[in-house]
Amino acid sequence: MQHTSKLPNVGTTIFTVMTALANEYNALNLSQGFPNYPSAQKLNDLVNSAMNSGYNQYAPMAGNLELRLAISNKYQLLYGSTYHPEKEITITAGATQAIYTIVSAFIRPNDEVIIFKPAYDCYQPAIEINGGKTIPIQLSAPDYKVDWNEVASKISSKTKMIIINSPHNPSGTIWSKTDMLQLQKLTSNTNIIILSDEVYEHIIFDGKEHQSVCTFQDLKQRSFITASFGKTFHNTGWKVGYCCAPKKLMSEFRKVHQFNVFSVNHPAQKGIADYMSDKETYLGLNQFFQQKRDLFLSLISKSKFKYKPSQGTYFQVLDYSEITNQYDVDFAKFLTKEFKIASIPLSVFNKDDNDEKVLRFCFAKTDETLVKAGEILCKI
Repeated sequence: MQHTSKLPNVGTTIFTVMTALANEYNALNLSQGFPNYPSAQKLNDLVNSAMNSGYNQYAPMAGNLELRLAISNKYQLLYGSTYHPEKEITITAGATQAIYTIVSAFIRPNDEVIIFKPAYDCYQPAIEINGGKTIPIQLSAPDYKVDWNEVASKISSKTKMIIINSPHNPSGTIWSKTDMLQLQKLTSNTNIIILSDEVYEHIIFDGKEHQSVCTFQDLKQRSFITASFGKTFHNTGWKVGYCCAPKKLMSEFRKVHQFNVFSVNHPAQKGIADYMSDKETYLGLNQFFQQKRDLFLSLISKSKFKYKPSQGTYFQVLDYSEITNQYDVDFAKFLTKEFKIASIPLSVFNKDDNDEKVLRFCFAKTDETLVKAGEILCKI
């Protein structure tokens, strides 16, 4: 049998490649974005308690109502913005599933979707498999600032959606209030949907504030927010996330969601709902991760790598241009094999694989791991 691939240019992701290489060479894995320390014992116990209490059958299609209430309360607390727990919040199998479902619900053949590169690698395949056309806007190191004149020039009658991500993976930068107001201005009085990937909303440093689309009234009316409990509570393997949107948009989302997922791990939802009754479970994350960022940067301060401190996420981008001119994918593999430390090259997320000689390192690791990483990086 012969078939024409719907994604002919998609191969094995760089995350799989680098993690496999790290395992093969017994290297410190600072490539893929997951913690190497356990989720909170209290949370684990609450999920176990949910299992023992009978939360073992299908959750409601939209998600456990207690969890949706907890999410609604969180938005009220943090942003003074509300989403109706029954009509405007849906629990998903991680944020990636939410993103794919949003794109599937709205993108038709020849619709255009603007994304900002370097971009998380699930965006473009989701667009293309639904027949849409990706319109990339390249952001440049080290600041990764948006040129709003360029954005305006790329918006056309075919523009159906704009995907944004702040705090931004992989660069660790954040969007300002000015950025959000520019986005609001450009999309006002249009039918353009905003997909706002906010999975790192609780990980922002140096006293800065997360600019959620829900705090801008016109943007909120046209926007989806996607989020991840895996990123928030250190358990990426549970694959529990959620999305929020106005009722009219969410209604279309659920039409697709009910057939590609239907419902999500019920005991995990119940456990997370109970865990979130203490707001400190998410309010304390900025400080927790800033300590790790600051430790990591102090440990590499005498290395030959150049950097601007990450503003958010648990990633730090390092510029290696004073070390070698080697292509970043090759250099990342070299470091894994020869120095036993794995990272992610950013060119794979860029337009036309543009290589700016930067690597992404994940600092959501134990202090012991970060100390070892610092020692290695200072030898390079």
